[in-house]
Amino acid sequence: MPRVFASHAVPASPRRAREAGADYGQTAEPSWRTVDWTALLRRHPFGGSEINYIDLIPEDPAAHQRTPVVFVHGLGGQWQNWIENIPRSALEQRTVALDLPGFGMSPMPDGEISISMYSEVVEAACRDLSLGPVAVVGNSMGGFIGAELAIRHPERVERLMLVSAAGITTADVYRGPVSALARAGTMLVGYTAARHRELARRPVSRHLALALVARHPSRIAPDLAYEAMLKGAGKPGFEDALGACLDFDFRDRLPEIGCPTLIVWGEDDAILPAGDADEFERLIPDARKVLLRDTGHVPMLERPSTFNDILAGFLSERGSAETHEPAPGATQVA
Repeated sequence: MPRVFASHAVPASPRRAREAGADYGQTAEPSWRTVDWTALLRRHPFGGSEINYIDLIPEDPAAHQRTPVVFVHGLGGQWQNWIENIPRSALEQRTVALDLPGFGMSPMPDGEISISMYSEVVEAACRDLSLGPVAVVGNSMGGFIGAELAIRHPERVERLMLVSAAGITTADVYRGPVSALARAGTMLVGYTAARHRELARRPVSRHLALALVARHPSRIAPDLAYEAMLKGAGKPGFEDALGACLDFDFRDRLPEIGCPTLIVWGEDDAILPAGDADEFERLIPDARKVLLRDTGHVPMLERPSTFNDILAGFLSERGSAETHEPAPGATQVA
């Protein structure tokens, strides 16, 4: 039966932030603040669309033998959604992150936006950059795209990480209420675009602006909140991409994914329910899940050091599916 909203999780109050655990909002090492990101930006017409991207290649020759990582952002996002994760990943293997058409600094595509089209853009990037088989890491809509890429091009995706991925309950929500809420949010973002830095700077306004996305926005550093969460809002591709997410249903094709898949989710995701992780795990043959306690829709920004450890373990096949009792705020493996 169709739903009005996907998740029933309620955003946390600001007072709860002190209980989030030591790793919440803790800057990962190496710090993204020490990187000259402007010098790393590139542009190329992948799949017929002019794409803004970064491509980091480690100096260590051994890293060239490791599977490259491709980060794919979500709805309303940009490559900076992975700014806490790219420096650590790039120590070990070639790492690519891009702005999908209509987001970040990539212009709108000539054709219609769809999940399949986005997956072909990522495929074109992998092909044109001569990446070979890759590990795809996608958040929200980016997970939707990564899973579709694994279905359409199984030879391309060697490993798949779905981070609070769309594609399960998004197929069951009423389009009208969700689209109306998204349009209202886009109008608000447009109205306050010149004040994004000010919104990020103040804990109260940061909480109000990001309470649906992060569990404890006041624990996110102001510069990170601006760079990775607010800066990419209000881009022209948002509404069309939202429609693409709501219109596309690939649940019957998920069993076709043949690569090892790790599903990472915040237990308190207020956008996509943690129960979707169970369904992805059930439908994808070689999949397991990791739930992060007291965490929202962007685990890679909320608990970046913990997330980076999980990703590194998965890429080196050290991940475990054993259940254990973690410390408050730490990783819960299920």
